[in-house]
Amino acid sequence: MKRLQFKSLLLLGIFLGTFKLQAQNLPAYSQNIHLDHPFVQEYGVKYFAEEKDQDFKKTYSDRNGTVQVLSANGLMRTHAGAFLYPGTLIPDRTYLPMKDKAIKDMLLVEEQFVYLDDRAVFSNAWAGSLYLLHQLPGARLFAQAEGFHFLVSDGEQLHWLGKEGIIWKGSTNGSEILDIKYDSGRKVFYLLSADAIRTFSLDNQSIDTLTSGSNFTCFELRSGKDRLAVGTQDGFFEWDLSENRVLEEKNNALPWPELTAITEINGLLWFGSEMGAFMLREDGKFNYYFGERWLPGEKVVHISPKNEDEVLLMTDQGLGKLVFATYTLAEKADFYDRQVRERHIRHGFNASLVGMEKGNVNSGRLGDSDNDGLWTSMYLGGEAFRYAVTGSADALQNVRESLDAMERLYTINPIEGFPSRSFERSGYIERLSDPERWQHASDPEWDWKATTSSDEAIGHVFVFGVIAELVNEESIRAKAIRLLDELMQHIVDNDWYLIDYDGKPTTWGKWNPEYVNGFPTMVGDRKLNSSNIVAMLQTAYHFTGKEIYKQEAYDLMENHGYLENMMRPMEGIGKAKEGSDDWAAMLSESWNHSDDEMYFLGYWGLYRYAFTEELKEKYKASIIDHWEAERPEKEGLWNIFTAMVSPENFDSKEAVWYLQEYPLDMINWTVKNSHRKDIELLEENFRRQSTREVLPPDELQIRKHNANRFGLDGGRAGTQENSAGDIWLLPYWMGRYLNVISPPVNE
Repeated sequence: MKRLQFKSLLLLGIFLGTFKLQAQNLPAYSQNIHLDHPFVQEYGVKYFAEEKDQDFKKTYSDRNGTVQVLSANGLMRTHAGAFLYPGTLIPDRTYLPMKDKAIKDMLLVEEQFVYLDDRAVFSNAWAGSLYLLHQLPGARLFAQAEGFHFLVSDGEQLHWLGKEGIIWKGSTNGSEILDIKYDSGRKVFYLLSADAIRTFSLDNQSIDTLTSGSNFTCFELRSGKDRLAVGTQDGFFEWDLSENRVLEEKNNALPWPELTAITEINGLLWFGSEMGAFMLREDGKFNYYFGERWLPGEKVVHISPKNEDEVLLMTDQGLGKLVFATYTLAEKADFYDRQVRERHIRHGFNASLVGMEKGNVNSGRLGDSDNDGLWTSMYLGGEAFRYAVTGSADALQNVRESLDAMERLYTINPIEGFPSRSFERSGYIERLSDPERWQHASDPEWDWKATTSSDEAIGHVFVFGVIAELVNEESIRAKAIRLLDELMQHIVDNDWYLIDYDGKPTTWGKWNPEYVNGFPTMVGDRKLNSSNIVAMLQTAYHFTGKEIYKQEAYDLMENHGYLENMMRPMEGIGKAKEGSDDWAAMLSESWNHSDDEMYFLGYWGLYRYAFTEELKEKYKASIIDHWEAERPEKEGLWNIFTAMVSPENFDSKEAVWYLQEYPLDMINWTVKNSHRKDIELLEENFRRQSTREVLPPDELQIRKHNANRFGLDGGRAGTQENSAGDIWLLPYWMGRYLNVISPPVNE
C-alpha cells in the first residue's frame, strides 16, 4: 500500500504549506509557485449486484489480483468494470466443486483464499492440501494463528484446530461472538461480542473477559500499536492492550457513528458504516466516501486492501473499488481535456451531458443552457491560456471553434451587437430549457434564445479580452476585438441596457445609473454592476482605442458614483433595510455566489486594463477585499484570479487543494453531508456558510463556480455530467499562465 502511504504524506504536505520555486526563468513577481509533483488522485470503480438481496458479507483480493466476494448465496467475482463504466458481480464458477460448498466465511492466509464451510477449513491454494475438519456444523466465522491453525466458531462454541486435528473445544458461555482477531505477539485470540471483548489464550487455553460494554459491532487489532480499535453503534474507541484500559473516550464525531466494519490499511483506520465509508487521516480528519460517486450502496459491511493502490469496499448493494492513482495537475488537465472534447462540445459550446441513465455517459445528450455563452467563455478562456503557455495547435483550434460559436450568438438574431443566450436547430423549442425564451431565427433551420443577462455579457468581455491579449493569430484576435466592440457599442448606444428583440431591456442586462444607484448601498448589485461595466469599458478601450469607452467610464465613475460603489467594502453587503422595495429585498436575501463569478471574471479587465496606475491600485484593494471575504470557500478560481493582483498572497495551497481534490468523475451524483457528525455546523447566516470548514470538492456535488461551496446536500442522481472546461481547466490554465503553477516536475 505504498501509494496510500504516499497519499497521507502528500495531504500533510499540502496542509503544511506551499512549495517555493526560486528561479526558472519566471517573471520577477512570481515567487510563490506550486511545483507540479505527482499527487494521489482517487476515483471509484463500482460493481453492482445483478440481483437484489444478495446479503454480501466480505470481499478480498488474493496475490494474483483475483477479487472474490462472499454472499449468502455463495462466492461471486467481479466482471468488467472500469472508471465511469461500472461492472457487475456474477457467480464464481472457477472451481467446479465450489458451487456445492456452503461457504460461511473467508479470509486471506499468505495472500491466498481460505474458506470455512459447515464441515471444514479449506483452500484451493497449496495444491488443495489444506482441509481441516472442525466438527461445528453451524460454523460461521474463523481466524488464523501461526501456520495452518485456526479458531472456528458458530457464535458460541469454539474449536481450535490444526493439521493434527481438533486441539481444544470450548464456549464463551456468553453473548454471540461477532468476530475474531489474532494477536501473534501475545498468542491470544480476541473474541468480539455486542457486550464484551474476551480473550482465548493459546498458552493456557482459557477464555477471559478483557472488557465489557454495550453495542459493540466491529473491531480491529492495530498493527504494531498494541491496541484494539472497537466500533460501536455510536462511534469507536481504542483499547490499550498493554495497560488494559480505554486509551481515550469514545469518538462519535464521525461522518456517521453507526459502525459496521473497521480495517487498518497501511497504519490508517478505515471504517464502514450504515452511511458510507471513511478513512481517519493522520491530521485527525476524515476522507468520506458516500454516494454513487464512490459506492454502489450506502451500507458498507467489509473493507480490505486489494493491492498497493486500491481498496475494496463491500456494500449491501455491490462492491466499490477505490483506486489511488498518481497524477500531476498537467496529467489531470489532459484527462479533463479529453473529457470535454469527447462529450461536451455542442456546436462549439461548452455544454453538459443531460438526461443520462444513472451515470451512463453514453446515454446522455448535449444540453442547452441559459448560460451557453458564459460557460463557453470560461472554457474558451482556459484554452486561450493553454495556447499562450504551450503554443498548442490543438488549443488554438479549440479557441477557433468555440469563438465561432460565440460569434454566431451575435449573428443569429436580428439585433446589432446583441448576444443571444444560445441557439439550436428549429423544431425542438418545447424540449429545450425555458421554452418561452426562444425565438425563431430568419433562417428557418434555427432558433435562438433571448433575454440575455449581465453574467453572459461579462463572460463575453472577459474572454474577448483574454483572446485579444494572448492569441497571436490575427484573424482570431481581430474577431474577438470586433465582437467586443459590437457588444459594448450596443450597450453604450442603448443607455447602458441590453435591448432584446422586443425593444425592451432584458431583466438582468442593466448598467444604467438610474437602475444601479436605485439600490441601497448594501444591495450587492449596486457594487457589482458598477464594477462590471467599468471593467467592460476599460477592456473595450484597451483593444479598440475608441475614446468613447474611456470617456463613458470616467463619466460613470466621477459623475454617477460608480467608483465609490466599486470601492465600498464587501462587509457592507447585506440584507436591504426594512421598507426597501421588493426587488432590492429579493436581491439581498442572501449572498449571491453567481455575483462572485461575475465580479472575478470582470476583475481581469478591471485590473489588467486599468486606465491609470492610481486606479489600478484602488482596484487591487477592492479585489483583495473581496478575496478576503471569499477565502473560507477555498474556491480555486477566485484564488487564481487573486494571484493576478497579489502573487505573493493568494492562498496558493488552497487553490492547489481545490485542483487536486476535484473528482475525476464529473457526474452529478446525489451527495449528502448534513448528517455528518464530524463537521461543525453553523447557524444560518447571510453568506449561507453551513460549516466552519468547507468540505473537499470530491465529497460535494459537482458545482460550477457560481454555486455555494458550502452546500452540503444535493445533486442529480447521476443524470448529468458537467464539463470540466469551465470548472477545472480555466483555473488550472490561468494558474499556469500567471506562473503560480509550474509545468510537471520530473523527479
